[in-house]
Amino acid sequence: MRTKLTVVLLLVVHQIAQPTPAAGPEPKGASAWKLETPIVTYWAGPPMTDAVARQMAEGGWNLVWCTEKELDVARRHGLRAQLHDGLLSPATLDNPAQRDKLDALIARVRNHSALCSYFITDEPSAAAFPKLGKLVAYLRQRDPAHLAYINLFPTYANNEQLGTKGDPVTAYREHLRQYLEIVRPSLVSYDHYQFAKDGDTGGYFLNLAMIRRAAQEAGVPFLNIVQACTWTPSMRVPGTDEMRYLVYTTLAYGAQGISYYVYCTSGHTGGIALPDGTPTPIYHTLKSLNREFAAIAKELQPLRSQAVYHAGMAPPGTEPLPKDAPFRFDPPVAPLAYKPPERVRGVLLGCFGKTSEPSHVVVVNLDYKAEAVLTLIGPRNLELFDAGAGTWSPAGSPRAELRLSPGGGRLVRAPR
Repeated sequence: MRTKLTVVLLLVVHQIAQPTPAAGPEPKGASAWKLETPIVTYWAGPPMTDAVARQMAEGGWNLVWCTEKELDVARRHGLRAQLHDGLLSPATLDNPAQRDKLDALIARVRNHSALCSYFITDEPSAAAFPKLGKLVAYLRQRDPAHLAYINLFPTYANNEQLGTKGDPVTAYREHLRQYLEIVRPSLVSYDHYQFAKDGDTGGYFLNLAMIRRAAQEAGVPFLNIVQACTWTPSMRVPGTDEMRYLVYTTLAYGAQGISYYVYCTSGHTGGIALPDGTPTPIYHTLKSLNREFAAIAKELQPLRSQAVYHAGMAPPGTEPLPKDAPFRFDPPVAPLAYKPPERVRGVLLGCFGKTSEPSHVVVVNLDYKAEAVLTLIGPRNLELFDAGAGTWSPAGSPRAELRLSPGGGRLVRAPR
C-alpha cells in the first residue's frame, strides 16, 4: 500500500482535465458485478470480530476485509466483505493442486450474502499485468457476480515501480493504459497521500484527473484511497478539516468509492482506531463524513461526471472554470498563484449530468483552514442536497448562497 514518497516534477498535460466524453462500453469480458451501494472501506484493519464489525458499521464503513471464517461476522452486521486468501494469487493458476483449492474456495463463498469482492494484490508493476489479467478472467468466469480487487500505484511512483518509462505523466498514463487493456478490471482503485510534514505535495489533483479519465474511458467506476495516518517522520496525520477535504474532492471528481489508509496497524500514528480498538478523532470525524460520501455518491450514480473545474489556485492537472459555464460564481473567484508545498486554496466544481449540459454540481471549498461563503449561479432554479438527511430543498431562484466548512462541499442541482 505505502510507496516511498519521492519529490517529482509533475508535468501538466492540458487534456487531462478537459471535459470527458461519455463513458465507453464495458471492457471486453466484463463481469456481471455492478456497483450498487457506493463503497466506503479502509486499508489494514484488525481481525473481523463482532466488536470490530459493530464499530465499523456504526462509523459508516460498508466494505470490510475478511477471511473466509469471518464472512458470517460481516453478514451479522449488514456489511459487505472483501475476501483475503493466499490462494487469490496468479501463482495459484500455475499449480494444479492449488488451482483445485481455489476452485473449492470459490464454490464455498460465491453464494455467501456478505461477499462483495476478492482481494488480489496491491500496487503491481506493469510486468505483472498479464498474469493478473489471467487471474481476473479466471475469477470472472467462475464467479462473475463478485469483484476482483487490485489497487494501483500513485503518480509519484517511479518508472521501476510502474514498469513503464517516461516523465511522470507519460509513465503513469501508460501504466493505466496497460492495466485497463490487459487486466480489464471492473473497478479502478489507486492511492495517493499528499499531507507531508512540511506542506502538501503537488500531484493530488493530477492523479485524480488521470484516474477519472482512465476509468471513464474504460466504462468502470473508481475508488480513491486517501491518507488517514502517518507512517514516517516526513508525513503528518490529517485533521478533521483535511479529512473533509479528501472526502469532498473525491466526490467532485466522480469517485464511487473511498478508502482510508489506515484503519489500525502497527508502526502508524493516527488511523481510525488504536490497537486496543479505541476510536481515534479521525473515526469520529468520518462517522458523519462516510454517510455524506455514500449519500452524495448515490445521488450522482445515475449521472456522468462531465467536467471538473478549479477556481482560485490551479494545481497540476486542473482546468479553470470557464466564464460561460452553466454553473458559476458571483462574484467570480479570483485566480491565485500556486506553488507547492502550500495548500491549495480556491473552489472546486465537479459537474454531472445525463445530457450535454450538467444538471448537478459538487462545490468544494479547497481551503481546509478557512470557511468559504460563495454565491453559486445556475441555469435554472437551484436545489440543495442535505447529505445528512438525504433530502433536497429549493433555493427559490437560480442563485444560492453556500457556506462551506473548511474543506467542505455541497451537492447542488438545477432540475429541468
